[in-house]
Amino acid sequence: MARVHFRIHTELEPAAVLAALTDFGPSRADTWANVETGYLTVHDSGPGWADVTEGSSVAGGVWERSRYDWADGDRLSAVTVDSNTWAPGSRWDYRFAPAAGGGTEVDVRVLRIGRGVRGHLLGAFIALFGARRLRGDMERAMARTAARRAR
Repeated sequence: MARVHFRIHTELEPAAVLAALTDFGPSRADTWANVETGYLTVHDSGPGWADVTEGSSVAGGVWERSRYDWADGDRLSAVTVDSNTWAPGSRWDYRFAPAAGGGTEVDVRVLRIGRGVRGHLLGAFIALFGARRLRGDMERAMARTAARRAR
């Protein structure tokens, strides 16, 4: 089991951060490094929630189906329902709040419970290097979102 916790600051307002996290359209693959369009399926969605499968060809193909919930407006959770790599109950939790000087402070907590050999190996990698890697991925996703909004 791997646990990762990190924080970032972005120039985006909280609503824009939430919009980036919940945009399950074709531009998702342009925003998030670990999502490829061929792996992206929205099974169902409603106000404040979505049932989504996403993944990439990394490590021979990693996918997960997650239940996204963001009804509170200042937080989002994505809980794994099924995956070829992560056990059900694995999750991402995001909390975002306006920053005093503008923009948003984003607090991210990740829990990865490995499933099978690949999941345990990737979980070990995440436990060792995950905070730096995942923080960088999040910062780049927010920068790409800000650049698109500025156009």
